[in-house]
Amino acid sequence: MIRSPNVTPFLWVSDKALEAAEFYVSLLPDSRIISVEDFGGVTLVVSFELAGHPYVMMQHPTEHRLNESFSIAVRVDGQAEVDRLWDALLEGGKPLACGWLTDRYGICWQITPIQMEDLRKAGTPAQAQAVFEAMTQMIKFDVVALEAAFEAAKEPS
Repeated sequence: MIRSPNVTPFLWVSDKALEAAEFYVSLLPDSRIISVEDFGGVTLVVSFELAGHPYVMMQHPTEHRLNESFSIAVRVDGQAEVDRLWDALLEGGKPLACGWLTDRYGICWQITPIQMEDLRKAGTPAQAQAVFEAMTQMIKFDVVALEAAFEAAKEPS
């Protein structure tokens, strides 16, 4: 019997893999720790799901560091959810730009309101460009400011 391939993001951190995974699953619905394998105290492998998607995180001493070239993108509905996730993940971390941040465990995240995509698709090319330009000036996304940029670029009737 041939099994279908299984694609899972695999994250390698130097320490606190279980703590990180437990924190992440506490933030998103339909998330859970699946298994924890301890390989003699030096290596720990945590399998977990975030919003129903599988991840594996290995804790093992390494000089390699994760960076912004890989991030976990979370699309959320509304400013309250942007604020909740952004604030929780940013604690002990570092803001980047355009909705990106690095959390205290070194994992990069993008917290993006679905309203931004809706605005870019709904209007004229000028409105889509205005939303894009507003986005590039933001650290954490501001839905009201994105909507204002969209409206300001509306062609007069």
